[in-house]
Amino acid sequence: MKKLLLFFLLFTTIIFAQFNGPKIVAPHPKYDFGDINEGAIVKHKFIIYNKGGADLTIQKVKASCGCTAAEPVKKILPPFDSTSIDVTFNSNRRRGRQRKHVYIFTDDPEHPEYRLSFTVNVIPKEDGLISGDIPILKLSKYNYNFGTVKEGDKKEVIITVSNIGTGTLKIKNIRTSCGCTAALLNSKSLKPHESDKLKIKFDSKNMEGEIARTITLTTNDPKNPNKVIVIIAKVIKE
Repeated sequence: MKKLLLFFLLFTTIIFAQFNGPKIVAPHPKYDFGDINEGAIVKHKFIIYNKGGADLTIQKVKASCGCTAAEPVKKILPPFDSTSIDVTFNSNRRRGRQRKHVYIFTDDPEHPEYRLSFTVNVIPKEDGLISGDIPILKLSKYNYNFGTVKEGDKKEVIITVSNIGTGTLKIKNIRTSCGCTAALLNSKSLKPHESDKLKIKFDSKNMEGEIARTITLTTNDPKNPNKVIVIIAKVIKE
């Protein structure tokens, strides 16, 4: 009987820890930069969440050779809070398909070492993508904070997308990190010195706490083919 009771207590303790301890989660732990020219420097912003029932402490962030990862904006995440980690890859003296990893060390008992990864295909200089006129993407904002919003409210922000290069800019894809945002662009092709409006909608329905979402624009800008916009909000329920 004592052994059965001890087993039951041990089992309930494990289950309790799983549901009430910290838990690190990345909605998109993998990212593909696509093709870039040798020598180009590309960046990506990973978003991570604490889906557990206790504060998550980020102890250390380590990147594999060839890339760097900045320290997270916040190192202690309360339940359902989020933060971001900026990763930079320098393709100088690298060629072909590359796969790199970023390791996040936390006090999550199930995943004390959590791995993010990205891939990229580096085109050698002699076979480079850059020739003739070059498009360059510029955004009026790279992040936007809606501040405190009530759960269920819908918010909107408009960001100007410009081509400050000498070649035609083609917007190949616009990806959002979840269905709560919608990005609408009138034109998918911008001539040199042309601009357009990117409308981003945020629906806070069924959300609570600190929220971070990303919108990624993939273009034919040879130096920075992927640009990331981060939107942030603090959602409260009444």
